[in-house]
Amino acid sequence: MSITYLDTSALIKRYIEELGSEELKEWWPSMDLFGAALITRAEMAAALAKASRMRWLETEAAQQAWNIFLEDWQTIAVIEITNVLVERAGELAWSDGLRGYDAVHLAAMITWQDALGQEITLGTFDRQLWEAAHIRGMKLFPEDLPGMLDRQS
Repeated sequence: MSITYLDTSALIKRYIEELGSEELKEWWPSMDLFGAALITRAEMAAALAKASRMRWLETEAAQQAWNIFLEDWQTIAVIEITNVLVERAGELAWSDGLRGYDAVHLAAMITWQDALGQEITLGTFDRQLWEAAHIRGMKLFPEDLPGMLDRQS
């Protein structure tokens, strides 16, 4: 069974077209189960609202993307944010040099993986989070984010 944790940088590619959207859409059907931290809902709202404010998306398109996300949210395994998870995120921020929410995403993924007792793929398009997970030997999507980003530059 293919289980994937998606951070916001990966999940948003399902709703708006940007670098990596095509790869995510091709990969999406192979996921049997996917999860995300509770904070992802707020991050998605913020990202889509910003896309509208900055005129990267028309307001109607951003609202439509949000509505589709809310439908999908019902199918996502939501990892709750607990004190233990936040403590783990703090440790990851120190040890891996991660920003706050990136550390929370990695801690949520590790916590979920521990609870399920099987390997989970981390889906992220955030280079710093991807590299921290890569150093830890985690299974990642995309498999070569640095190469993808370098080819785009």
